[in-house]
Amino acid sequence: MSGHSKWANIKHRKGRQDAAKGKIFTKLGREILVAAKAGGANPETNFRLKIAIQKAKEENLPNENILRAIQKGAGGQDGNAFEELTYEGYGPGGVAIMAAALTDNRNRTAGEIRHLFSKYGGNLGETGCVSWMFKEKGIIMVDGDSLDIDEDGLILAALEAGAEDIERQTDGTYEITVGPENFENLKSALQNTGINITDAEITMIPDTISEVMEIDLARQLLRLMELLEEHDDVQNTYTNLEISEELIEQIK
Repeated sequence: MSGHSKWANIKHRKGRQDAAKGKIFTKLGREILVAAKAGGANPETNFRLKIAIQKAKEENLPNENILRAIQKGAGGQDGNAFEELTYEGYGPGGVAIMAAALTDNRNRTAGEIRHLFSKYGGNLGETGCVSWMFKEKGIIMVDGDSLDIDEDGLILAALEAGAEDIERQTDGTYEITVGPENFENLKSALQNTGINITDAEITMIPDTISEVMEIDLARQLLRLMELLEEHDDVQNTYTNLEISEELIEQIK
């Protein structure tokens, strides 16, 4: 599984700006609402809600917005309006892509997602056409420069807390992979050791990557991924795309 969270790394290296703050807040609030609707208002017993709240706080979503979304979801308000769907397909060059969405109009969303795939040389496929290539994993990023322990100490602490894999990135950070069932335990264990976590999320990791080395194709794929992420109904995107740092620098 080493080094397979490539899309997150590409976004970071490319320096892409996120969508407008208002759009981000809307997506975060929608996720909290649906999570509370599905599993209740207590984040200690509702793991999905706990992760959604943590992400919302990291993005500085106001507490009143968080509480309002929880109350609406747990109270049955609006939660039924949203349907969870995952769109799967292939981008140009045969790159696997998934877009997880929350929508109140599946026909509209499907049509818009299909249009984006087609416009940028891809094809929207049937359910299951690419999801078999991915596994749900937790990814925790650690700032290597601020470590008070050496690399062996970090590896030992992470493995003892349930980590599956650790890889040092070219920028000096460490990427730690963990099963979703051990995600919170590992995160807490690292924090209790004083380790600086720079990012942590549950995501979908591809078993194999699809490396793109031609600049026009890479630019086309990045544009498709960015537009999918910016779509109002899309909460998360996943891909097995890999682009070298050198090529990304050329695209900037």
